[in-house]
Amino acid sequence: MALKQRLDQRQIQRLILAPALQQAIKLLPLTNLELIDIIDEELSENAMLELEEEEVEKKEEASAEGAAEVPETPEKETADIPEPDPETPPAEPELAVEEEPGFDAFFQEYFDDGFHSYSPERKEAPALENFLSRSPSLWDHLNWQADLTFFEAKDKEIAQLIIGNINEDGYLTVPVEDIARQAEAEVLAVEDIREEIMMFDPVGAGSLDLKEALLAQMEYLRLKDPVTRAIVNEHLPLLEKSDYSHLAKVMNIPLTAVKVHIDIIKGLDPAPGRKYSQDRTSYVVPDIILTKEEGELRISLNNEGLPRLRLNSYYRRLIQSARKDNPEAYRYLKDKMKKALWFLRSLDQRDQTIYKVARYIVDKQKDFFEKGLEFIKPLTLIEIAQEIGVHESTVGRVVANKYLQSQEGVFPLKYFFHKALAGDFGEEVSSLRVKEKIKKLVEGEDRDNPLSDMEIEDILAKQNFRIARRTVAKYRKQLKIAPSHIRKRKSLMEGTP
Repeated sequence: MALKQRLDQRQIQRLILAPALQQAIKLLPLTNLELIDIIDEELSENAMLELEEEEVEKKEEASAEGAAEVPETPEKETADIPEPDPETPPAEPELAVEEEPGFDAFFQEYFDDGFHSYSPERKEAPALENFLSRSPSLWDHLNWQADLTFFEAKDKEIAQLIIGNINEDGYLTVPVEDIARQAEAEVLAVEDIREEIMMFDPVGAGSLDLKEALLAQMEYLRLKDPVTRAIVNEHLPLLEKSDYSHLAKVMNIPLTAVKVHIDIIKGLDPAPGRKYSQDRTSYVVPDIILTKEEGELRISLNNEGLPRLRLNSYYRRLIQSARKDNPEAYRYLKDKMKKALWFLRSLDQRDQTIYKVARYIVDKQKDFFEKGLEFIKPLTLIEIAQEIGVHESTVGRVVANKYLQSQEGVFPLKYFFHKALAGDFGEEVSSLRVKEKIKKLVEGEDRDNPLSDMEIEDILAKQNFRIARRTVAKYRKQLKIAPSHIRKRKSLMEGTP
């Protein structure tokens, strides 16, 4: 079979995302803080955009200068200016791109000096002295103590290798033999330095496992009780299972004595490195604010802190002058204007889409906001997408990282999306409502005789919630509720005098 080249035509379907559409999709999942960074980046790259506050300041400065020094107008120029007719409205200013009236008409609102898309509030920059410096990490703290403890170069090298291989919980993640091989030192020498590091603050950092960390803390606190040390050294698996009766039998001590030793162990830190964790508390800024006015739920977008943008009037006039004199500059400025207009429209489209999604959620979950969790309804992304006429992925981008503030608290938008479970009479029940039922059943159970998953299933069935036992177990695990036998063991231990 001979190979040859040929040309042929094929008709295929392909999804092509225009740059403007890509930009609109990119803005949807952003939070307000992330959006501010995008706006600042766009302001630095596109001279056609400017902050509206800057424009107001320029006008105020110009009016102040004009009031201070008013130039006299020659009589000849005054004669050429026709008197304005009070019945005739003022002529609209010429658009920047005259040869494309359709394009200008589409974005006419952005040429209007009265266009307001964002909150006009101006916030002062916070004082620099209000910012705290970075707190020392676990590794910084351990290295600082190592510098004050070890003076030989070889010992410092081994200490740095050990500290560098400690994880955030404070445990050594590599075998001691590997560190000895890397440092070209004896294993015993590495062990001696590691034991000294384990007595640093936090005590137990550098341990190989939980048992070693707890024993190091007991040694530091001078807890010499042999029974407690034996429980930590030999019977930690029984503690993990909360099998206190077996533990009392193995240790040959009464159950009341087991409780005393367990209380001592509970006072130790199983993750000593977490004391110097770099995780910081992040405060949620709601994107949507829900208020109740005159018996109606009202939605408003929280645009506090977002800058107000407008087109730069100077560059708009420059396009008109460059149209005939400098075609190259005209094409460049025209391209920048299109990008600026599409960016403004993408911001507006983002706000409109977020509002539509939030409006539907609030209307769907009206009973939840007015009466409580018992009245929450199942909701899916597809349902909202079909209702507001967008794709499911668009709704998914909108609800990502967005929060709604109401009188009941601040909720992520994802909180309102749950699967539907069928009731006895064909109605749909939210899975979140079922979880709340399970949580209340466990909280109100007899602690000496806790409910099993099968018993919870039977109780829910009598309350018109038909779910399988494995579903009860899954929801119980998601709620971080221990199985019934573990809850019973803990109850017996807590009830022991």
